[in-house]
Amino acid sequence: MRKKDLEIALERVPAFEEPDASLEQYPTPATIAADIVFDAYRNGDIAGMKVMDLGCGTGIFSIGAWLMGAGMVVGYDVSERAIGAARACAEGFGADIEFRVSDVRDVVEGADTVLMNPPFGSQRRGADRPFLDKAMESAERVYSIHMANTLDFLGEYVRERGRRISSYKIYKYDIPHTFSFHTKTKQTVEIAAVLIG
Repeated sequence: MRKKDLEIALERVPAFEEPDASLEQYPTPATIAADIVFDAYRNGDIAGMKVMDLGCGTGIFSIGAWLMGAGMVVGYDVSERAIGAARACAEGFGADIEFRVSDVRDVVEGADTVLMNPPFGSQRRGADRPFLDKAMESAERVYSIHMANTLDFLGEYVRERGRRISSYKIYKYDIPHTFSFHTKTKQTVEIAAVLIG
């Protein structure tokens, strides 16, 4: 599958119907998700591999991994509503994906690759750390999205745990007016998709 075809397919993944601000439930745009999944595929980290999607939301990374030939895909999210939407979406694709309702800290299995868009910590400082810790504990290859202005901190955080950021890409991300505390129609921020090896 070409990257453009992957992006077109991922545009079918629904956004959150009633997003929860405390969980920082923002959609991962199909363009960004497709680029990250395709990079992971080119790096040999998807096809035939076990892939986990931590904080999977409505399942965009899970479905992307399945479309690119992952051997097994498991998505975790603490939100039952998000998992319900992810399951329904996967059924629409005919995708064989396991979705489980769970706090990320309670995940006990491992994988070859983790894909994730954890909370940025805007509502609760350090909200991304349990995701980072579990991802690094669970897999050798971790693809994760963070605010670009936290790259230095992130690099130090993973180094202290014996890992390193192998590469990263910066994207412009338009945050739509989603919650009552948003004052603009949309806000553009820079995010970094990092590969932790």
